[in-house]
This record gives sequence, structure tokens and C-alpha cells, in this order.
Amino acid sequence: MYLKLRFALTALLTGVAAGSFAQQADYISSLNTQNEWVDSVFKKLNRRHKVAQLFFIRAHTNRGKAYSDSVAKVIKKEQIGGLVFFQGGPVRQAALTNQYQKLAHVPLLVAMDGEWGLGMRLDSTISYPYQMTLGAIQDERLLNQMGRQIAYDFKRIGAHMNFAPVVDVNNNPNNPVINYRSFGDDKYKVSLRAIAYMQGMQQCGLLTTAKHFPGHGDTNVDSHFDLPLLNFSRTRLDTLEEYPFKQAIEAGISGVMVAHMNIPALDATKNLPSSISQPIITGLLKDSLGFKGLVVSDAMEMKAVVKYFPEGEADLRAFMAGTDIIELSENSCRAIKKIKVAIRKGLIAEAELDAKVRKVLAAKYFAGLQQYQPADERSITEDLNRPAAKNLVQQLSDAAVTLLQDNGLLQRINFAQRTALVSIGPGAATPYQQELAKTYANSTLFNLEKSASSTEVNKLLFDLKGYSQVIVGVHDTRLRPGSKLDFNNDVKNCIVQLAALPNTAISVFANPYTLAAIPGIEKSGILLACYQKDEGMQISAAKVISRQLTPMGKLPVTVNTFFVNGSGIVNINPAL
Repeated sequence: MYLKLRFALTALLTGVAAGSFAQQADYISSLNTQNEWVDSVFKKLNRRHKVAQLFFIRAHTNRGKAYSDSVAKVIKKEQIGGLVFFQGGPVRQAALTNQYQKLAHVPLLVAMDGEWGLGMRLDSTISYPYQMTLGAIQDERLLNQMGRQIAYDFKRIGAHMNFAPVVDVNNNPNNPVINYRSFGDDKYKVSLRAIAYMQGMQQCGLLTTAKHFPGHGDTNVDSHFDLPLLNFSRTRLDTLEEYPFKQAIEAGISGVMVAHMNIPALDATKNLPSSISQPIITGLLKDSLGFKGLVVSDAMEMKAVVKYFPEGEADLRAFMAGTDIIELSENSCRAIKKIKVAIRKGLIAEAELDAKVRKVLAAKYFAGLQQYQPADERSITEDLNRPAAKNLVQQLSDAAVTLLQDNGLLQRINFAQRTALVSIGPGAATPYQQELAKTYANSTLFNLEKSASSTEVNKLLFDLKGYSQVIVGVHDTRLRPGSKLDFNNDVKNCIVQLAALPNTAISVFANPYTLAAIPGIEKSGILLACYQKDEGMQISAAKVISRQLTPMGKLPVTVNTFFVNGSGIVNINPAL
């Protein structure tokens, strides 16, 4: 009831704020009404083409013409149902999508992993903050607006389905595959943020997918490489891991992606991934939780599933378990044949196939493919990098930055005093330093690389003795923010020594879990959690240290006894 009331208000407010984004009826409701287009297309499909509608194959635009041509051959020969695009560029993808659609008798449903927007996969596009960063934001309306902007971006290049949001509750700091992709470790907060994001996308006509059912947040194995074991009780799974999925289903999410995990409490079959388990997909997700939308497999080429069920056996079992969309089969031609044989032998009812196909066709109708129009290939880059979207990224960053510690330094800090602006991690000046230098005119920039020698560390510490205040940025320079910084011990010790100085402000542009490995950082005069290395977050942190922004973020995970979920000082009244 709490979520229902809260989202009734959110929907009202976001409808006003969304401007020109028109709201669309939801996909789940459309399944209850007869659809003439779905009926007409369905009647033209033979059994082979019906099965093929359930298969979505991999596509890239950064692997050259030979690869693109090989995908085209599969589309033309198999008449599969859809594509999942990965790395490449937006202009190339729109052009290639238009070419591929010409080969399809039934328009292709195009999907992508866009957890933080097109920038997760494509160059020259905007990346919104990671979900862990969004978990710090207290105003879900901003996430709804982000969902609407992402829906526009997807549709602009001819894509229709986002494999997002991640609704896993990340209660394992060492999780190698979810981690910063989760909204946090509190199931209630994860649900609120996931639904706000999902509703923004769906209200603008984008199909969405909650993942990874029944919850991948407490695993220590990456299912891309092996089969994780989720060895928890049914009660624990029901009350924690499954909770955000239940809320998303109640809120009308169009799709759910099932993970590759072995979960003995739900299915005791040895080495059986959840993605091919009938008790988990049909028994739990469909029957117990009442999910009526699209059941999507996680990638069927992942080692977690093909290790134990090779040669297309996993695809067949996924179908029989209740999956509607079989994503990234190792060999779609082989899998289609296996399913056809199973139907012919009476192992699968024809009616079961027909129901799945109708759901996929209804999704294509929802996405507007009944009146297919090719993507306009003009001005794509400009449209995707529009000012409104860039401004929203900065708004999200501003709302996420989290003040974890302030001993009064934020009000005491002096813009005119001799100030050291230090960035640790990168070897060159950062946007954080450059932005701060605009306010701290009497400042000097220092950089210390993450692999710096003890000699370099000692020199920096010596040089800083002449400064009355030191402002530090700790930057994780890796593509994805890990739970532990990859700095050497000398550099980590340098951070600890800086934190002990009387007038030091530290902003950590890294996964919040990294704070646990820097003992003494809690002694900083000012400590900001900034979650990731992106320029928007660096600008937000600089605005806080310059007293131009009141930090409103709250920590979305528990790091240690000093920094627990919900930590964040927000009762500051900055004044220039």
C-alpha cells in the first residue's frame, strides 16, 4: 500500500514535469484485449516461424561488415523475432537496424542493455549515472524523468526494449557482477527507484525488463563464467531477493529476465540454472507471483547455463520452463529445430507455443511495429546529445552527491586562502580540480597516480605542508567501479594521512564500498561519496565544496560501522 500511494503521487507530479513526452497505455493491460494486427500476423506463421519469433540474436556495429552480414543471413534464413545490440555507435546502429528490418517478414523487436542509457553500449551517446549512484537520490521523480529520456533515445535509433532496470538487492559488497548496477542493499528503496525508472520508460512506449530474477545481489560468482549457488532458505528468498520483483510486477512491468543461478530451495535439481527451471519460472514467477508479461532468459550463451546443458539443450529447457524470449542462443537454428521436434513428439503443447508467440507479437504492437517506420538517420548524434538530456545528467549527479562527514569545515573553508587541489588516481588535471579552481583562485593543482612510488607520495605530502587547506579527489580510473580501489598501498596510505590533516576535504569518485578499505578516511574534515568518476559527479562535488550546492544524497548501501545505509548530512545551508 505504501508503494501504491507513493507512486500515485509520483505519477501525478512526473506527468506535469515530463513536458512533451506523451504517456502510453501499459503492455500488460494490452494482453487482455483482442488485437487484430496480432491475429493477422499470427495466422501467417507456420510452426517453424512461430518458434523463431521467440529467439533474439546478438548484433554489433563495431565488428565490421563480415559480422554484420552474418547477422543479416541469420535474420533472412531464420526469420527470428528480434535482436539484442551490443557495442557500436548510434548512427551505425540505426542504419543497420533499418537494413535488418527490410529482411524480416515480421518487424524485428530490437533490445539493448541500457541500464544507464545508450551510453552503456554505444559511443557518442549520453551515459546516465549508474544505479548505485541513483540509489543515493531521494527524489524518485528525477529517475522517472531519466526513464523518459532513455525511452526517447532508444526509439530514436529504432530500439524498442530495454533490459533494465536491475532490481537485484546488492547485499554482498563483493558481488562481481551486480554491485554498482544495483540501486542498493535496501529492498524497499531498490523497489521505489526501480519502479520510478521503469514507469518513465514504459509511459513513453519502451518495453522494460526487471532483472535478474529471483535476485542476483548476494552472489560471489559471475554467471558469465560459472553457475552461482544461491543457497538461501525459501523464506529468505521470498522476503528479500524476490521483494523488488513482486513490487515491479504489481506496478505493471512488461518483462522479467531470469538469471542463471542454482537455487536448491526453489529447485533441488543438481546444477540446474534458474533460467531453465520450471518450478522457478512457471511455478514461482508466473503462478505464485502472477506475472503475465514477457519472461526473458538471461543470455543463453553464458557459461553458467551451457556448462551443464550444451548443444541447444538449455534453449529447449528454457522454453519448456516457461520462457517467452530466448536471448542469445549459441545456435538459434539448432535450438529452433529442437523445439519443433519436441512439439512434434508431444513434449510441448502447441497451445503453449501459440501463447508465447502472441505475447511477443503483442510486444511488437506495443512498440509501434504494426506501423513500422525506419529510424530517421539524420541528426541522430545531435538529437541524442540534446541539452535537456545533458542537464538531467547534471541534475541527477547533483541530487546523488552525499556528504558523509563534516566537522564544520564546509562553512569554515576560505575561498581566498592558499589551497591545494589534489587528484589521486589519474595522472592529469581533472574536471574536479578545474571546477574548484574557478572558486579557489589562490590554488595549486597536484596529481598523484594510483601506482605512484613512495618517493612520489612523500614529495606530495611534503609539498602540501605549505597549504592551509587541502581539497582532495580520489578517482577510480577504471571503466567500471570495483568494490576495492586498485591503488597501491603507498597511495592508499597517502589518503589516510591526508584525511588526518586538520583542514582536508575528500571527495571519493568511486564505488562507495571502497571506503571500507581506507581506514581513517572518516576523520576527514569533509567527506563526500560521489560514486563514480564521471564529469557530472566531479562538477557536483566541486559545487558542494564551493558552497553552491546543498548535498542531498543518502548512502544506498552499508559500507562499515561508520557509513551505513541512509548516511548523509543534508541539513547544511550553504551561502556564498
